[in-house]
Amino acid sequence: MAKRDQDGFSALLEALYGGLLQQAPWEPFLRALAAWLDATYATLILTAPGMTTPGTILTPGAPTVTADEYAESFFASDPFKGLPEGKVTAFAEFLGGEAARDSDFYRDFLAAAGGDQILGVDLRFESGFEARLRATRDRSLPDFGPAEREAFQAIVPHLRHAIGLFERLQVSGAEHGVYRGTVEQMGVAAIILNRDGRVVRTNVVADRLLEAGDGLTLADCRLRLKDGAQRKELEALLKSLDANPAPQRFRIARASGRDLAAIAKPIAAPAFMRGGAALALFVSDPGQEAQLEPEAIRDLFQLTRMEANLAVALASGRSLVDAADALGIAHNTARSHLRSIFAKTGARRQSQLVHLLHGGVQ
Repeated sequence: MAKRDQDGFSALLEALYGGLLQQAPWEPFLRALAAWLDATYATLILTAPGMTTPGTILTPGAPTVTADEYAESFFASDPFKGLPEGKVTAFAEFLGGEAARDSDFYRDFLAAAGGDQILGVDLRFESGFEARLRATRDRSLPDFGPAEREAFQAIVPHLRHAIGLFERLQVSGAEHGVYRGTVEQMGVAAIILNRDGRVVRTNVVADRLLEAGDGLTLADCRLRLKDGAQRKELEALLKSLDANPAPQRFRIARASGRDLAAIAKPIAAPAFMRGGAALALFVSDPGQEAQLEPEAIRDLFQLTRMEANLAVALASGRSLVDAADALGIAHNTARSHLRSIFAKTGARRQSQLVHLLHGGVQ
């Protein structure tokens, strides 16, 4: 049995909170939790009332076929749900001991999956979703006892806080994606600078503009303006950030003769965060039509990557058949994607979609 000491609990919390910013945020924690409870697997399900399939289900280390089978065929009929909020509960206790083994769910799924040695906790949140955390042991191992239940219960308050933070991060990320998509669809370059004038973030429009090197370039991670007076103006703005200066409009001279329009807007951030974002520079070319970027369209309308590529192909004037050929997909597949695009954008026909993507109104 694992030694459940303070160091082990600290490592578990580190996996829980530290993993929130990783690409697979819950996997390190679920593996650590399984080890902490001497379980075979730990599972996290994020869902909402009435869903027939889970929004998210993760069971690190479990056979993929078992997880897929549960999500597709047994999630809706799983009787081990609706547990007392925040209270660690055993499967047999919740469903009445041996009687649980007479259920269809046990016979059709649990018996083959490893048995009913399961501890679970359900957490419900004001926004309407719930988190179900499960720890399971294979039938070849002793069943969970009071020590494991107590150890599981100890993590519940931390799990509640971590999922609340995760929800905020997800909402913030979705909102950021919409704003970023809107800016890019309008053909606006966004360049984020820190207090030292170093570029910390750019969008795809800015990358294209910097690569052209006409009026502004990137050298040693710093933004360089062609015009000396404008360069000094930007440097002075960076030095005055603590005084909360107002957004400034100016033009960026270019060798090609067509100036760029720019707005510099300070970003409110604590003074000690000197290495982070401090100034946002929005740059547009008044004489150039905005180019549609698949990533921008994807963020703006929450499309899949293929749907975004198809939408951009259609917006460029291709027919559905030509767009399907260019993307290497079957015509019927393209039609299916188009129906999904219509549902997500609110467009009802292809011409309306094109107007929508180009910012027009029909």
